[in-house]
Amino acid sequence: MPREILYIICCLLGYLLGSISGGIITSTLAKGPDLHTVGSKSTGASNVQRTMGWKYGIITFLIDGLKGIAACAIAELFTGSHFAAMLAGLFCVIGHNWPVFFHFRGGKGVATTGGVMLYCFPLPALLCIALTVAVIALFRYISVGSMLLVVTFFILSFFFSSCNACVIVWTFILMVMCIARHHANIDRLIHGNENKLGHKAHPSGGAHEQ
Repeated sequence: MPREILYIICCLLGYLLGSISGGIITSTLAKGPDLHTVGSKSTGASNVQRTMGWKYGIITFLIDGLKGIAACAIAELFTGSHFAAMLAGLFCVIGHNWPVFFHFRGGKGVATTGGVMLYCFPLPALLCIALTVAVIALFRYISVGSMLLVVTFFILSFFFSSCNACVIVWTFILMVMCIARHHANIDRLIHGNENKLGHKAHPSGGAHEQ
């Protein structure tokens, strides 16, 4: 089979895996609320945590992160190509953000992006994650930590990839998607009304994810 066709299959596989929502699965099994109608109306781990509690937020985060790892691993196993893993991971994040199974209404892709980063470039990913956790613990803004994760990863890509153009473009796309999904958070940060870690979501949607 031509390598181009294999890459396309990996992209489709990544997108479909990404479209499986950890938040929807968790909320459904726990008989929780419709995530599209509460809090930030997002299916991401932060909205789950704020509307259902820490336990379910962590479960959602793990599911969304593991599907990113799975997409990359399956693609590399299928093709023997690390580039295919990167493609599958990228499309897994796209699927999470805009899932075909849920009317293209997903999360912000942070957990899935973290899983993809860990699989493709584990050491720099771990450094970025450690910095992110420290910043969130210090300032209690998940949105700031989330954006710092991808910005730092992009900056480091110039070093750990030896300025490989494909890797730099790949990390740039991941960064842009994450920051774009946080546009509302950026506006709230500018105006000083962004919610901090531990803030509970109001049923009417008063709290916002990340």
